[in-house]
Amino acid sequence: MPSSSTSNNPRQEIARLSELLRRYQHEYYVLSRPSVSDAEYDRLFDRLVELEREHPELAREDSPTRRVGSDLTHELPEVRHTVPVLSLDKAYTVEELVSWLEKTQKNSGRRLSFVVEEKIDGSSIVLYYERGLLARAVTRGNGLVGNEVTANVKTIGAVPLRLAREVTVAVRGEIFLPRPLFEAINARMETPYANPRNLASGTLHRVKSSEVAGIPLDIFVYEGHFPEPRPTHVAVLEELEELGFKCNPRTGLFADRLEPAQIKARHPNWRTGGFEELARYLEEARAGRGSLPYGIDGLVVKVNELDAREALGFTGHHPRWALAFKFEAPEAESVVERIEVQVGRTGRITPVARIKPVRLSGSTIANATLHNQDYIESLELAVGDRVGISKRGDVIPAVERVVEKNELGNTTWKMPGRCPSCATPLTVQGAHHFCPNPDCPDQVRGRLRFFVARDQMDIENLGPETLEVLVQRGLVRDIDDIYRFDPQALLSIPGFGEKKVELIRQGIAGSKGRPFRRVLQSLGLPEIGQKAIELLCEAGYRDIDSLLAAAGRADPALFTSIHGIGEKTAETLIRELARPEVRRRIEGLRRAGLAMAERPAKAARPSGPFRASPSASFQGQLWCVTGSFERFKPRELAMEEVKKRGGRVSSSVTSRTTHLLAGANPGSKLDKARKRGITIVSEEEFLKFLA
Repeated sequence: MPSSSTSNNPRQEIARLSELLRRYQHEYYVLSRPSVSDAEYDRLFDRLVELEREHPELAREDSPTRRVGSDLTHELPEVRHTVPVLSLDKAYTVEELVSWLEKTQKNSGRRLSFVVEEKIDGSSIVLYYERGLLARAVTRGNGLVGNEVTANVKTIGAVPLRLAREVTVAVRGEIFLPRPLFEAINARMETPYANPRNLASGTLHRVKSSEVAGIPLDIFVYEGHFPEPRPTHVAVLEELEELGFKCNPRTGLFADRLEPAQIKARHPNWRTGGFEELARYLEEARAGRGSLPYGIDGLVVKVNELDAREALGFTGHHPRWALAFKFEAPEAESVVERIEVQVGRTGRITPVARIKPVRLSGSTIANATLHNQDYIESLELAVGDRVGISKRGDVIPAVERVVEKNELGNTTWKMPGRCPSCATPLTVQGAHHFCPNPDCPDQVRGRLRFFVARDQMDIENLGPETLEVLVQRGLVRDIDDIYRFDPQALLSIPGFGEKKVELIRQGIAGSKGRPFRRVLQSLGLPEIGQKAIELLCEAGYRDIDSLLAAAGRADPALFTSIHGIGEKTAETLIRELARPEVRRRIEGLRRAGLAMAERPAKAARPSGPFRASPSASFQGQLWCVTGSFERFKPRELAMEEVKKRGGRVSSSVTSRTTHLLAGANPGSKLDKARKRGITIVSEEEFLKFLA
């Protein structure tokens, strides 16, 4: 409890609590050695919040309470850097690195030592301190100008708001999200983030610092620009630690002549040695990076002596005294020639980079997705930049990072204000831009292609080229028009003979027999995919009218009460089913004779004499399947029997799984089920239960 002298003097108590909490934050976030319990820390923190609320005029700019963030939106103004923020030249082999070391020593005309630091895969930041107080935090930007994100950076516990001394210094660092915390966040997301680096960078560019405070970002600093130069980079790192910064303890120092004992005494975790040991260190770092709690994509080798750095100088692109040793060459590098936007079937606008064609994984890539404006801003991407390209999931090419900024003066690309297809002003929903015009030509084409696709209504002989002809001729303007237009009208068009037209007619007619779940899925409502539809039907919404009636009540709780349906999905379902164009589309499909309700379940007849009994119940059970079966080919037929009898199915074994149906040659699911004590059922037992 505070003493009577300080409790009667708010100014003194605020000063005392601020000093205590700053010390405790440094112990927890930087040293990883907390000296007080969480409960005691929370008690002191809450008391400081209370005092600052009662006496706002006494609240300090560097108060520990500033880390919680604000709900006030703020822009991210552009700020010019006062220190050089350049890219690094790169090497991909030990031979290239050794050659650079020899050339650097020769050009300096003296013996040098080199510091080796891990190249953290995060978001670069420059922290500007004035007389010991954090004045501003600025992203790297194009190296000359970046975005000020001070309020966001203040929420990061490892960033000191006040230094141990009243010094003026600019500090470079890398903000990152530790892997275990990234995985925990992704486990809660319906749409997982691509990687920790993108989440960290995107978080840093958010406009509400209260949102940033909810993401446990961390930082390592690696450069300090003091008004008075220090002798070596090692001395800079040591001073940064003394001031309260968090430096990476996994650092190396290599030289021809070195006194390892002296370095080890001050830095017990550092790796030291002669140049002959550097190659082995590089290989060990490459092999061990997967076990680190954060991502690295290489090492940075720097001249230790700062006066030698000054003599070596810079090129127009990078310092001559530092080199990035990349563990592996990127899958591909190219230059962004222009950025265009595509309009999806839901109106969502997706920017796409048109890049100089480059070979990647056996194919030539000329386009790469950029996701949305937030993603572009997190990369600080501009036309003309050299970028790293990867294939996510070995399928979709994506721009992963900016390798080198353009020399054309181009700044970060911005989304256009109007739809490129219909010129309608764009709207913003969350992180994405949308065209709100349902009759937008590109949206119409997207809906049609989605509706007829194999995984949806599977209308044979109605491919993209035929659909384009139907749209251009005005025969089809929406998905329900597919069932109204007369295929005979195609006979007057070159390339459409009687046989082809008859196949199109048969394909359309055959699609009318698709079940209700497939029809509902083919509507292409955002967030309403196969899994959500399955959950809705199992909860009793087995026809379109009951679904429309429930959505019409505009109560998300009707849907969020269903296990597996989240608030976002519920709100989207209500909003989409209230749209007049969606209801008109549904009625058009109803008039065309498509299924608008679940048909009564028939007894399944797998191959063989087995006949399932509808009376068998799996209510309250969650089943998974593994292996192959004699009477269920494909094995999903067995899971259909479970669902017909009130059970639920899952593609993987989890803590909620109750039964595993195991056939011949089962996979790893069987071992997981045994470890969790889950009931394992053979095909014979399953058949007996059903019969």
